[in-house]
Amino acid sequence: MNKPTNNRPDKIIADASKQNWVDAYAPETVQPYFKLSRIDRPIGTWLLLFPGLWSIALAAPAGAFPDAWLVLLFAIGAFVMRGAGCTLNDIVDRKYDGMVERTKKRPIPSGQVTVFKAFLWLGFQCLIGLTILLQFNLNAILVGAASLILVAIYPFAKRFTYWPQFFLGLAFNYGALLGWVAVTGSLSPIAVIVYLGGITWTLGYDTIYAHQDKEDDVLIGVKSTALKLGAKTGDWLFGFYLTTFMAILIAGWMTDLYVPFYIGMAGAATHLFWQVKDLDIDDADRCLMLFKSNKIFGAIVLFAIIAGKFNLLA
Repeated sequence: MNKPTNNRPDKIIADASKQNWVDAYAPETVQPYFKLSRIDRPIGTWLLLFPGLWSIALAAPAGAFPDAWLVLLFAIGAFVMRGAGCTLNDIVDRKYDGMVERTKKRPIPSGQVTVFKAFLWLGFQCLIGLTILLQFNLNAILVGAASLILVAIYPFAKRFTYWPQFFLGLAFNYGALLGWVAVTGSLSPIAVIVYLGGITWTLGYDTIYAHQDKEDDVLIGVKSTALKLGAKTGDWLFGFYLTTFMAILIAGWMTDLYVPFYIGMAGAATHLFWQVKDLDIDDADRCLMLFKSNKIFGAIVLFAIIAGKFNLLA
């Protein structure tokens, strides 16, 4: 691979990798739009995608892998709708972002993109998302369309509650409901349990993430669970993650998964425990590292569910 030619340190957003491919290789004319969609920071796409994949895998018949076509559609959908959500968030938060060290280089507050062009980019991404949604059955289409209400509420949540991470969880884990309906055509208590577990997962990892901005948040007057929980974050994080673990475990038991699932979930529990143990709420770099590590947890759970569909002892 050729060495990067475009990346300038003064243009790289604080929580993006210094070697991210957008700054390194994307044409400069499209870089601001890719950054609106957080393509330079792909962790959010993984966190949005995994709850949907969990449900698709859980809903698959015993002895079967998840439907490959649905997995592909969900992957594309997570990519574009995470981008659309981030674009909307940047439009709404443009004044705040300019006052926060971590976000002041984002495209709108830094003047790289106008609000009007950001809205056009938002519309383009939503159009792709709609195209993906229309590939599902009717009930899945209706369930997916309802999620737009949650997506629209989240950017404003930090203005009226110390629990915006809860509203993020409602939106970010909606794929747990959609995935099940896309496979089976109807909702199930199993999908709801996975959804609830996903919400507490988001409460955990996004509280860790929010500790990066707590000083700036106090100055500009916005709220977060990092400010609400403060020094007690570790205790709350343990509770959030324990709830997540138990919810997924119960969902696996309800779908009659085999022993490999429980072995895999032991690894997932170990990963969550490590996050709680290693947390230092005053170390922004560690908070970012722990936050990003949740893609590993999501992958472990997915592989555990898939493995649990097969009776290896038979």
